[in-house]
Amino acid sequence: MSGRLDGRVALITGGASGMGASHARAFVAEGASVLIGDIADEAGAKLAAELGEAAAFIHLDVTSLADWEAAVDAAVERFGKLDVLVNNAGILDFGAIGTYTEEQWQRALSINLTGPFLGLTAARDALVAARPSSVVNISSAAGIQGVPGAHAYTASKFGVRGLTKSAAIELAPHGVRVNSVHPGGISTPMLGVPEGTTTDRSANPLARLGAPEEVTDVVVFLASHESSYCNAAEFVVDGGMTAGRPV
Repeated sequence: MSGRLDGRVALITGGASGMGASHARAFVAEGASVLIGDIADEAGAKLAAELGEAAAFIHLDVTSLADWEAAVDAAVERFGKLDVLVNNAGILDFGAIGTYTEEQWQRALSINLTGPFLGLTAARDALVAARPSSVVNISSAAGIQGVPGAHAYTASKFGVRGLTKSAAIELAPHGVRVNSVHPGGISTPMLGVPEGTTTDRSANPLARLGAPEEVTDVVVFLASHESSYCNAAEFVVDGGMTAGRPV
């Protein structure tokens, strides 16, 4: 039986844990080859070993263009091409205006927004060469509505939403689609809860956290040819949170 991603080659950042690891597992299960990029070397190498010959790991600091260029080169050398880029790496922190430091602000924007820009920069030519190609930028529900105390996170995720649209318009004539995914509260270590937790969440009508796999299903769709007419769009996976709080 053929997979939905047969023959596709993907680079997934932040792929060693959380949603990134869920994406990597699903991509391989659907027939793709995956280069997992992360700064968590031990976890990334362990996951690549678990996934077998269809996966490999590379140390990738998304704030470093040199790391990005090395990762793109490694994907092409190992698997022959690169036709899917998933910009998944990110951080979440909080702090009130007046106490949140400039250093914290710059770090969040560097990872969450500059990271995807550098990824597009490094991967552009490889993606064009392998067309039709797909870029999936993981933004957030915080890229659609504000989150008090998460000022840098919110700003960066709104920025990813904008970068997605400008890149999508520019790259469409070259056979590269670019879309953004906007998860709400997902049960991952980033949110400070163990994976698999479904704690009641009054912030959305479904009253629960999402599972990483529920985001992965959308990412697989966007990486596949099934989404060939989807471009410059926002795909929200938030249980209805951005529609408004339930009464």
